[in-house]
Amino acid sequence: MRVLVVEDDPDLLRQLTTGLEEAGYVIDQATDGEEGHFLGDTEPYDAVVLDLGLPIIDGVSVLERWRAAGHQMPVLILTARDSWSDKVQGLDAGADDYLAKPFKMEELLARLRALIRRASGLASPEIECGPVRLDTRSSKFTVDGRAVRLTALEFKLLSYLMHHQGEVISRTELTEHIYDQDFDRDSNTIEVFVNRVRKKLGVTVIHTIRGMGYRLAAQAEDDQ
Repeated sequence: MRVLVVEDDPDLLRQLTTGLEEAGYVIDQATDGEEGHFLGDTEPYDAVVLDLGLPIIDGVSVLERWRAAGHQMPVLILTARDSWSDKVQGLDAGADDYLAKPFKMEELLARLRALIRRASGLASPEIECGPVRLDTRSSKFTVDGRAVRLTALEFKLLSYLMHHQGEVISRTELTEHIYDQDFDRDSNTIEVFVNRVRKKLGVTVIHTIRGMGYRLAAQAEDDQ
């Protein structure tokens, strides 16, 4: 899952980036509203953590511009402001949730997991596809109760497919969501990761749709 963090405080930005990366997210950063708006307008994100008190363009204006342009990624706003009216303004601008500073990283992660699940049409913190289960709270995969050990990139790939099961996901889309902004992205390596994940799972849930990408589905189907 790829998340954009827009925060001008360097210490908090570092804290957020570290905590989110440790939780398995791919992170892009912006330190002002102008850069944040550009990234959110041009790159695909599964969620955004957006500070309201930003230089150049404030967070509410950034959010209003994204929503006016039709961008629907879930947005969690951060605010140091105590006024309830500022929180209402952020929510009315299109935010999905808010968190007041200071906050606990555990709460931010829980809120972000919930936003991403809901954006994918999922209510439970445990996502299942046949015998494969992802516990989003612990970031653990199991197959028939057996723990599956995955590398960081393998986890990101399978997690993205689990959140979008039943959909055909192209190699390009997978590449955009498991590599960070500065990584030398190569969609050809996706096939290597998919094959590794298939072997580790030991069950057929990732299906190749020839010329289009992959579909995660529990039911048996011939690869096309």
